[in-house]
Amino acid sequence: MINSMGKIVLASVFVAGAFVATAFTGVQAQQDLTIEQVKEGLYAIMGSGGNVGVRVTSEGVILIDDKYPQNFADIQALVATVSDQPVRYVLNTHHHGDHAGGNVEYINIAEIIAHQNARDNMVRGNQDAPPRVVFTDQTAVYLGGVQVRAFYMGTGHTNGDAVIYFPDLRTVHGGDLLHGTAPFIDYANGGSSAGWVATMNNVLALDFDTAIPGHGAIMDRSDVVAFRNQMEAVRARMADLIRAGTSKDQASERIRAQSLSWTMAENGLFMQRSIPGFYDEIAAGLP
Repeated sequence: MINSMGKIVLASVFVAGAFVATAFTGVQAQQDLTIEQVKEGLYAIMGSGGNVGVRVTSEGVILIDDKYPQNFADIQALVATVSDQPVRYVLNTHHHGDHAGGNVEYINIAEIIAHQNARDNMVRGNQDAPPRVVFTDQTAVYLGGVQVRAFYMGTGHTNGDAVIYFPDLRTVHGGDLLHGTAPFIDYANGGSSAGWVATMNNVLALDFDTAIPGHGAIMDRSDVVAFRNQMEAVRARMADLIRAGTSKDQASERIRAQSLSWTMAENGLFMQRSIPGFYDEIAAGLP
């Protein structure tokens, strides 16, 4: 894994009435959020909710995701430690509330952009503040001489995942298409393990060396390859179990293997929530 890189951030932040003085690689807010430099002009806010990308430009800030509604003040305070410019755009990687919940606040001060399917999922789920601007294939934001691209590369975590690409920095933000512990396949909103493998192959066609996952530490390209490979390996293992007569009720336990970290993760989302749909998807694809 790549650790946060670059210069030390020095900041003194007033957050919700509390004075927080910091002088270290990550700046910490009141609700256990931290901001870390990924590359020059690009930061990641870690902690509660999904990882937020912060692209700083001379004409404003572009955020990738915005966590929960209650994180708005802390995100704003942390952004202020790396830029004196306002947040101008928010790109949602998908619709889940730990990544797009902050839309309810940001829609009042910034333009929010997401894939059409992500917006449809928000509307169907009665989520507050769906984006006013959507795309179907790809789009881009140009601000202060910086280009930030958003691609729809196929199904995976959901049917509306956006891959955000910073071409000048050779970095991607994958949202929950990348997860540091174990992924969740949201079958109710169009998720697919087969689609996920194909989508990861599309991501790997981009020229990047660094990746911000939806949750967990910053990744390098080899981590993304390993993620794709484990998705393939877990699919193969489930197929073998089904061919051997394993029932859906037995699958969560029998799929466990030391060589597959997702299946061993304590309280892993993959195990707890994805297995029934995953079983059905693999079974339906067998001859």
